Amino acid sequence: MNSADENLLVGFDTSDDAAVYRLSPDTAVISTADFITPPVDDPYWFGQIAAANSLSDVYAMGGRPILALNLVMFPSKALDMGLLKEILRGGNDKVLEAGASMAGGHSVDDNEPKYGLAVTGVVHPDRILTNCGARPGDALVLTKPLGTGVLFNANRSGKLPYRELTAVLPAVAALNAKACEVALRFPVHACTDITGFGIMGHSMEMAQGADVRIELDYRSLPSYPNAVAMYRKGETTGSNNANRKAVQGLWDVKLKLAGAEEDLLFDPQTSGGLLLSLPESQADELVRALKSAGIEAAARIGRVVEPGHARVSVG
Repeated sequence: MNSADENLLVGFDTSDDAAVYRLSPDTAVISTADFITPPVDDPYWFGQIAAANSLSDVYAMGGRPILALNLVMFPSKALDMGLLKEILRGGNDKVLEAGASMAGGHSVDDNEPKYGLAVTGVVHPDRILTNCGARPGDALVLTKPLGTGVLFNANRSGKLPYRELTAVLPAVAALNAKACEVALRFPVHACTDITGFGIMGHSMEMAQGADVRIELDYRSLPSYPNAVAMYRKGETTGSNNANRKAVQGLWDVKLKLAGAEEDLLFDPQTSGGLLLSLPESQADELVRALKSAGIEAAARIGRVVEPGHARVSVG
């Protein structure tokens, strides 16, 4: 249940990516926090990916990050503190890249390293993007590939050599700043970032929030190299089953998919891309603009239609 404060423009009742509070007629603050366990062993990459993941929530709301605080859990008696220094360096570098200021934070001793940020951003109250504004007639555009969850796990289990994983880390750690900047030049109706619930879970939230049905074009979904191949080898993640159960009975599939292909729909993303809903007439132009801005994976992946028996259909 949301606060009765009329200045709380976005709270937790719409499953949005961050809270938004109006300070004045032309300024609202975005507030969010996120942290993750290490997706890779390299502490500097860990710091960058975790920070980009945290900052993404501000971009998903159409905002600009201005301030970040470190959220650190670290086993100081079990691991070299030099590792923590590298984690923090990675996070700080990513915050600076975002044009924001790092201003402290909080740490606790924990058995497993965890790192992320509490982020404050700003947005005009009339230009907030939420995940519940999609309209029938919209097209959906995704800005990053899918498959980080299975790739990270495959590397840990030895199925995927680290040298092959490192090839995708720059894309994983990339900020969604440029994607947000480009998208804001278009009449975007809804936006969310694809994270732990996978493309299916976050599409479902968007469909439920707007009382519409989303049709995903499976063959148009961008995925990282080796992602589906790792599912074929028997790799999975700790979230796939939970993500599948969360949408049970709410989705259907209209084409024959192999099990590994279907698994990609539920793959939990870390620092995933933005999912944008905008008028179909503008979608191809947005994709071209994103690609021109260096976001090569940008793709039109589906459409929004009137509600039906399933909230999300895969065809």
